[in-house]
Amino acid sequence: MTTLTIQDVSRQSGLSEPTLRYYEDVGLLGPIARDERSGHRRYAEGDLDAAQVLACLRAMGVGIEDMRTYQANRRRGREAAREQRDILLRHAERVEEQIATLRVHLDYLRVKAALWDARDQADAVAEAQAHAELESVLPRLEETFR
Repeated sequence: MTTLTIQDVSRQSGLSEPTLRYYEDVGLLGPIARDERSGHRRYAEGDLDAAQVLACLRAMGVGIEDMRTYQANRRRGREAAREQRDILLRHAERVEEQIATLRVHLDYLRVKAALWDARDQADAVAEAQAHAELESVLPRLEETFR
């Protein structure tokens, strides 16, 4: 059986070594086998797979408790499918809200850049147009702060 070092798993999963240790400490990974002589962690392929799943969840902003539930549900298999779906859809909804907020921020930045470009070009018509666009963006921007 092939075993991997913590450095191998860190490199392949994208999780730092301290994060891997932490995830083991809080029960998200493992328990991880140890080398009898050195005491160093020795990860199996299944541990690497679990670390990669956790890295994906973490990148999407999933918190520790939902990660813990997700990992437990992976072990339960099909009987936990509905709960897995619900966890993922709940986070998908949160990501959609973040995307909407970022779109408003992007609109604001582009309109402000157009305003400053018009000023740089001494283009009064373009500046007035940018001001009008800004008036439509500002209420949406203010909503993102609530």
